[in-house]
Amino acid sequence: SFMLNPTSLSKGDIMAMDRAYIDYAKLEQMTQRSVIYVTKMKKNLKYEILESVTYVNPDGQVTHNDQKIRFIRGELTHEARKVTIFYENKRPVVLLTNNFEFPIEDISEIYRLRWAIESLYKQLKQNFPLHFFYGDSVNAIQIQTWVVLIANLLITVLSRNIKRNCAFSQVVTMLRLTLMYYINFIAFMEEPDKTWNDMLDKKAEKSPPGLTLFD
Repeated sequence: SFMLNPTSLSKGDIMAMDRAYIDYAKLEQMTQRSVIYVTKMKKNLKYEILESVTYVNPDGQVTHNDQKIRFIRGELTHEARKVTIFYENKRPVVLLTNNFEFPIEDISEIYRLRWAIESLYKQLKQNFPLHFFYGDSVNAIQIQTWVVLIANLLITVLSRNIKRNCAFSQVVTMLRLTLMYYINFIAFMEEPDKTWNDMLDKKAEKSPPGLTLFD
């Protein structure tokens, strides 16, 4: 959504994007607004190399290549930084950014942290009803999204306090089923049978004797 409306970003904001979002016009808009982007570079993009520096470790192995490049599409010109990081046992990673000051390690870390965001989105979509909205206005959609984020955070805190190994989706499901019961949820998830039986026993002790038909 940010890429559809770059003006929603402010100076100094950093955006990590998937490589599908290569739009030179929007990337240039972000640069003009002093918004930093880091994305994985798509193959077969046409550009000219303005500067290029290759770094080698003490063993003589190339660690990364740092280039300043320029994209030209019609009257549009966009200058960017292409960073190629080489690894011993896997394919090199090619990143594209408009920041020429951050060290290579920071550029790589920004893109790596993008995966945590992707994992959060996947978790939200799998466990909460964000595939439809209860209202059509922007305010209603934002409220529902914030409620889901708050609920996800609270359930994450609960999950981390449960000593037994439980999947996040399992915690969400059981929380829905037990929401209207007065039980210790963490104890219930750790020992469900014992907690449930204890609750039934306490309920039986407090309940008055039932009336018979002839009383």
